[in-house]
Order: sequence, then structure tokens, then C-alpha cells
Amino acid sequence: MTNISLEHFQKYFYDNADLGVSVDISRLHFPANFWEEMEPRFQDAFREMANLERGAIANADENRMVGHYWLRAPELAPGKWGDAIRETVTEVKRFTQKIHQGKIAPERGGKFQNLLVIGIGGSALGPEFVAHALSNPNQDKLTPYFFDNSDPGGMDRTLAQIGDGLSQTLVVVISKSGGTKETRNGMLIAQNAFHEADLHFGHHAVAITEVGSALDQVADNENWLARFPMWDWVGGRTSELSAVGLLPAALQGFDIDEMLAGAAAMDAATRLSQTGQNPAALLAGAWFHATNGTGKKDMVVLPYKDQLELFSRYLQQLVMESLGKEKDRDGKTVHQGISVYGNKGSTDQHAYVQQLRDGVENFFVTFIEVLCKRENANSDALRVEPHVTSGDFLNGFLYGTRDALYQKNRESITITIQQVDANLVGKLIALFERTVGLYASLINVNAYHQPGVEAGKKAASGIIELQLKVLSLLQEESKSTFTAQEIADKIGSDETEMIFHLLRHLAANGRLEKVAGAGLDAAYRAAE
Repeated sequence: MTNISLEHFQKYFYDNADLGVSVDISRLHFPANFWEEMEPRFQDAFREMANLERGAIANADENRMVGHYWLRAPELAPGKWGDAIRETVTEVKRFTQKIHQGKIAPERGGKFQNLLVIGIGGSALGPEFVAHALSNPNQDKLTPYFFDNSDPGGMDRTLAQIGDGLSQTLVVVISKSGGTKETRNGMLIAQNAFHEADLHFGHHAVAITEVGSALDQVADNENWLARFPMWDWVGGRTSELSAVGLLPAALQGFDIDEMLAGAAAMDAATRLSQTGQNPAALLAGAWFHATNGTGKKDMVVLPYKDQLELFSRYLQQLVMESLGKEKDRDGKTVHQGISVYGNKGSTDQHAYVQQLRDGVENFFVTFIEVLCKRENANSDALRVEPHVTSGDFLNGFLYGTRDALYQKNRESITITIQQVDANLVGKLIALFERTVGLYASLINVNAYHQPGVEAGKKAASGIIELQLKVLSLLQEESKSTFTAQEIADKIGSDETEMIFHLLRHLAANGRLEKVAGAGLDAAYRAAE
């Protein structure tokens, strides 16, 4: 084992017994003057964070405040928003109680048994992470399922898993604007499944959306069971502690008051302007050191607990969508970001630790340790060897892997929590939200907009428009066959390659007939 001095460990080990969280950055090779030189940047970051919480316009692109911290501290919210936050939490709990008691019941009677959440990005990743982390099949009030993509095969599989339980399924559709295509597509496929089962979709459906959105209007017109608000000052990737995450969590049977209390406690700890006493500041400084403040290295997230398996997926969006920016706040081209990927321990031991230890040194690791290895820590754990439990091995694999990496100068951070429960899940969410915000200030990027995402949506719309032109031509001249180049010429497009890909897609899904040839020279006509 590789030892570090006790003095070094104590210098870089943060432990907050009241929070039940510790952060160990002692396995990073900080230069002697690193924290001293960074202190002015940190003080600027703390001031910016305080201004954000006071309601400053932080998303300048859309002229929006950024208020996800108010969700667990409504007393900080300006104007009417504090009351709106409290009222929404109260209504979530009131609606959930009626569902669990059967006072709001499925169309054919009985009680709701299943929960189908339809969303994309932050409207799915947060709820999925929490559902997986806190699920207990013996205690869950509703069994959760998700439509989190526009893949019809994936949705078919989910509906097959629900099976005859569709008549006892509550559907929660989540879209801030109401116009998100992936969510709209999932809603339409769910509606069709209910229609084919001779069920009224509206009698099973709930919307979470902005007031007045297209989805809000549909839910109102079709008399859905309930509607809950999304606010323009909450971004999707930071929406888990709004109705977006609280309603699915409450319906599944989790204690949302504890989630909010945990997040609030972490917020209090991460508001401190004393850098060495602020766990989010310590993490942000660690990220800055590990990546040279330029995204030079990836972050590998390795939670040694099955319940946290989806945490790296959740963090991918939170970190990469927030920090992955072409330009900084001064308009300078910087191409910033931190790439995030992860597995779970000790599966990682048999997956990519070999490369982490001996391969290219383009990463740093964030280990997440959970001290209580079983839900009932006092239960008599089976000894797989004399005096050794399976949890002992899990602990050994974590620290053994960390040590093996350190021997090769691979840097790591270790975050330790007591157990996985609603309170500590709230704390983890809040810790990384604050870390992302502080780090963005350190590197001078806007963490609260996503121009690249919007560009991708516009490009997708252009491809759909091109597909409609191709289909229109082939339907108008259904007796003829055309190559991709001939179609491009006829519709006046220079996108021959894209037309080729569209033709293959349409033919493979039974909507066109491929009649001869291969590649760009293949001919297609309308399917008969």
C-alpha cells in the first residue's frame, strides 16, 4: 500500500459529521501555492453564487434567473415564487396521498400500481437516478417505468413489461415547454397504447409543465388528473427537487421532505465563503487542478454501491451540459468542459481499471463510498470467509483500487456518505449542483445555458423537413424509382448523403421499397 503522511491527509480531508459527508482530496498533487493563488477566484465565485441566489439574471441568453436553490429554501425566492414553491410541494403530497389511498383511482377501479414517467434529459435522468437509488420492491407504493428516449423499440419493451398492468398505470408527462419532441413522441405512443386497451388516457395522466404551454393546454382540454408547474428559472438538469423529481419520488413512496432537507443542509454548508470549509469549493478546486482548468482530463465516477449505479449518468448531463461551452462569458473561444463517465465498483475492477492504472493518463477518479453496506447495518452479515463479509471485500476493492491508481500517479477524489437514503441523496444532488456552479465561475463560463443543445434540436428539425420532402416526391411519383442523387436533384437539395441515410432508414422500417443496387446508387420507390 502507498502511504501518505498523516499531516497531508489531514490537510486535505474534509469531514462534516453533522452532514454525514466527507470529501478526501488528499490523493491529488496540489502545488504548494495552489489554494492561495486560487483564493481570489473563489471569492469572486462565492459573490456570484450569492447574487444568483438573490435573483440575478444568470442565464443572460434567455434573460432568466436561475433559482434551483430556492426549491429547498423558498424563503430566499423573490416575489411570489416562495409561496409557489411551497404550494407545489404541498400539492404534490396531497395528490400523492389521494393516489396511494385510492381516492384518485384508475378508470377501471382499484388502485394505481404502476408509474410511467415520460421525459427526456433532466426530466428523466434525475427521476431515474432517484428511483433506482431509493427503490425497495417490498415497500414501493408504485412500480416505476420510464420512456426516456424516442426509440419506439425501447418504448415497446417498456409497455410489454407493464403488460396487463396498463389499466393500473399512472402516467406522468414532463416537458417544460410542452414542445420537446422526444417527450411528445413518448406521450403519443403511450396514448395509443391506452387507446388500444380501450382506456381513456386522460383518466390516467398527469402533466408537469409551464403554465400555458402546449402540454398544459392538452392536459386541460383532455381533463387529465392533475397539472404541476415547471418554472422558467429552473433548468432541466437542476430540476430534480422541483415537481419534476418530487412527484415521481413521492408516488413511488419516498420521503420528499427528507430529500429537500438534505439538499437544504448541503446548501447551507456550501454557501460558506471560507474555501477550506466548503465541500463544494474543495471539489471545484480539485476539478480545476485535475483538469488544469481547461477540461484536460475526464472525470470517472465510481460509486461503490449498486444503488448509485445511475449517478454517473445523472452527472453526465449536470456537468457536461453546464460546463461544455465553446465561448466563455467574455465571448472568447475556450472550448471548455469536463467529460464524465462511470461504472460501479467493483464491476469497474473487471471493466476499465486496467486502462485507468496502466493506460493513457487522461482522467481523474471520483470514488463514492457508502459506509453502511446493507440497509440494516445491524443485521448479521454472512461471512464469505472467516471474519470477512462481502461488504468487507467491496470496501477493500474501493481502497485497493484507489491505492493501485495512486501508485501510478493517477489522481482521485473520495466522497464518503453514511448510507443511501432520501436525505443523503438530496445532499449528493445539492453538492454537485453547487460544485458545478462554483467551477463554472472559476473558469468564467455560463453554466446555465445550453446553446449546443438548441443547435442539435434545430438540426434534427431540418432532417425531418428533408425527410418529408423525400416522401412527398416518392408518393407523388410512386410508379418510378430514384437514387439518392436523383431525389436530391429533383427536390433541389445538396444533401445527397443525408438523403441516402434517410432512404435506408425509411426502407428498413417498411415505408419505402429498395429495388436495386447498393450504396448511393440504390434505387427506392414508395412502398406499396
